[in-house]
Amino acid sequence: MTFTAPDGRSSRTAPAAVKGSEQLGPLKVLAKEVRGTLSGERARLEALMSADRTWPYDEWCRYYRDHPVTGTLVRSLIWEFADADDGPWQAAAPGRLPVGSPARVRLWHPVRATVDEVRAWRERIVTDQWRQPFKQAFREIYLLTPAEEETGGYSNRFAAHIVHYQCLYALFKERGWQANYLCNHDGGWDGEARGEFGDGGWRVRFDHEPADDQFHYSPDHATTDQVRFDRRTGRRWEPVPLTDVPPAVFTEAMRDVDLFVAVTSIAADPTWTDRGDDRYAAYWQSAVFGDLTANAQVRREALERILPRLRIAKKCSLEGRFLVVRGELATYRIHLGSANVLMEPSGAYLCVVPSRKGGAGAGTGRVFLPFEDERLSLVLSKAFLLADDARITDESILRQIRRAV
Repeated sequence: MTFTAPDGRSSRTAPAAVKGSEQLGPLKVLAKEVRGTLSGERARLEALMSADRTWPYDEWCRYYRDHPVTGTLVRSLIWEFADADDGPWQAAAPGRLPVGSPARVRLWHPVRATVDEVRAWRERIVTDQWRQPFKQAFREIYLLTPAEEETGGYSNRFAAHIVHYQCLYALFKERGWQANYLCNHDGGWDGEARGEFGDGGWRVRFDHEPADDQFHYSPDHATTDQVRFDRRTGRRWEPVPLTDVPPAVFTEAMRDVDLFVAVTSIAADPTWTDRGDDRYAAYWQSAVFGDLTANAQVRREALERILPRLRIAKKCSLEGRFLVVRGELATYRIHLGSANVLMEPSGAYLCVVPSRKGGAGAGTGRVFLPFEDERLSLVLSKAFLLADDARITDESILRQIRRAV
């Protein structure tokens, strides 16, 4: 809700002349209900990314594009249209339909598009500053690897990570996955999280277990293991080889698992090295600056388009898995996966803890981001801070820089 004064100025705070109005209370309730509805509709639309579902064009217009609430989300997404049952699919925004008379509609997914088509959509979204309700054009794509084709029934792509278990369990619930709570009684050692995709026709199972042999009630940390897929057959679930899983289902499921690991891994904890000697230090060191996952690779591609538009562009460059920032005091390498920082030429680690107000202590101004991504925001916030390192006032950061240079 915003309030616009006679002179055209707007504010989110109700002015004194309005605060006593009887209409204000019901309007606030309505706005809260609409926000809740939009959140639910956003989740429902995103779940369609793994579904093989089409709609007659007229029905889609009535219940999606022209709907007064859902339509505000639909009109910011890319859809595919076909003019006959066997006609080719053409991608377009709802406001710019392809030539012809569309008969069928489905939600566009980059896993079905060519590399050039995906690149064109991403460029258009950044150029037009087109904000999508969820990551669609910049969505990560996970394809079967040769190793996964050979193993057949499982993937080890996200195995052997050390994660904060409480955060992991909370994220399972947030993403709609079912999971037993790890504990030291009633079979609580066996961890298996389960999520359904493809309109409920497919299930993915993500194994995890306590990282510590001894714990009182529940573990502080867990280790990740295999990912497996099941197909619904009547009321039963039957395990299937990975090669039988539809590409859209596979990529969406693996995207969730990547999210679980990326968000909850101890490699994402910038203060981990302050603990001194630790049994997980070797994992932290290898993971925190390791190869980029599909999620981080999309972050890199977004930065390729965003950086030239920033005021710090001349001080920044992308080199492999790092965003390199040249400050006055030192040169910094920000890892695009973990957002952790190394200083050159010493290679020393720079601990920059995000402020409670968001970011890493330096304002980035109004920077357009084509999708919501906390790690991308953190990378950019650190880049703005370090590009102007001569003006840093945080003594803990300055001590680290002086020691390294």
